[in-house]
Amino acid sequence: MGLTRILAHLAVNSARVLIVEAPGHWLTRVELEQQMLLRGWCAAWTPADADVLAVCGVPGPELVELAQRLWEQMPGPRVRVDVASSAVVGSALEDAAALLLDTPYHRADARERAQEPRIPEDHGQMGHEGMDHGGHEGMNHEGMDHGGHEGMNHEGMDHGGHEGMNHEGMDRGGHEGMNHEAMDHEGMDHAGHGGHGGMDMAPAGIALAQGGQDRDGLEMDVLHLPLGPVLPFWPAGLVLCCSLQGDVVVDAAASVVDGAGQAAGSKEPQAPPVPASAVRCDGVMALLALAGADDAAARARRARDALVRGDQGAARDVVERLHRTVRRSWLLRWSLRGVLVLDPSDLARHGLPEGCRGDAHDRLSSMVEGLRSEVCGGAVPAAVESGAVPWERMPHLVTGLELATVRLAVASLNLEPFSTVQETGHA
Repeated sequence: MGLTRILAHLAVNSARVLIVEAPGHWLTRVELEQQMLLRGWCAAWTPADADVLAVCGVPGPELVELAQRLWEQMPGPRVRVDVASSAVVGSALEDAAALLLDTPYHRADARERAQEPRIPEDHGQMGHEGMDHGGHEGMNHEGMDHGGHEGMNHEGMDHGGHEGMNHEGMDRGGHEGMNHEAMDHEGMDHAGHGGHGGMDMAPAGIALAQGGQDRDGLEMDVLHLPLGPVLPFWPAGLVLCCSLQGDVVVDAAASVVDGAGQAAGSKEPQAPPVPASAVRCDGVMALLALAGADDAAARARRARDALVRGDQGAARDVVERLHRTVRRSWLLRWSLRGVLVLDPSDLARHGLPEGCRGDAHDRLSSMVEGLRSEVCGGAVPAAVESGAVPWERMPHLVTGLELATVRLAVASLNLEPFSTVQETGHA
């Protein structure tokens, strides 16, 4: 075995997987995470540190396009696998491991791939249509009297004292000869520059900041940043487009990739159905992971996996330990206190369930208490949709938050991003 082969085997043992979850394929993603854990593989946070791109479920056209763009951003050696259902996860990962060791495949991929990521047509285009270049024709260059320069007598210019400079020979009327009225300012559409509406300020597909007024009436840069749909510990298919002034969200809009029709029509068959407690464990795991409580998040994942397998005894022990950890952790309390505080008036105004009351730490404690009652206390588990927050409410809830807390706020809510509507209005 050569050195290249040895290094390739070592790399495969610690491969990183970027997961793209199609809405409605929660179980496929959970099974993929379980199989990755058995192999010693871990999830990648960005395309830059990913070795494998795994698409869970049957994506719609929008998600297919997004997956292709992520694939183009991944460095080589790289492998892509499509995992249509939870039943084929094992074979898909076997194929990925084999391809990671296939040196000729990676050499061919390096030769054939584009040298630069493809930029979508709606990015980086300068809207020349909004700028009327015809207005330049009205600038009468012939009316500019260049002859005035001939009247400047350089020979008589006494550098010691400016008396010898013949100012009379300089035709000051040359400026009058330049017909400013003939310059057709109306023909040049300045409105296109005011809001950069006629010019998409996105060189190489990277959007630049634009101007906007803050709450004090002063102009500040406004940067538009989309969150989702492919983010670790993020609701599948949710896209939250945030407008930022500094690190504060001043406006937001929410949508579901491919719409709910695609998501509802592509949901995987589940026999037996997934326990609602397992879905709630997954939500607790996401919030704990984003808060940096890795050990507690690992416990929540073990409880989730045990519930999916139907091992109530193992799940009961893990949930009890998780409950004690969350209740005693001052670090979690410090990290989540004050994140998206909702009082009764907020709940009434946005139509939110009572379980959303308080801040992110209150909601985490409530979720863990509910899990303990269901798994350890014998309480009848509530339906997955019970207490769910409509994703259409998210723009109103995240406006005014700091960017660093937006993902914590989203993870602290029980979102169900499936609806018959594809997009909400701005907050």
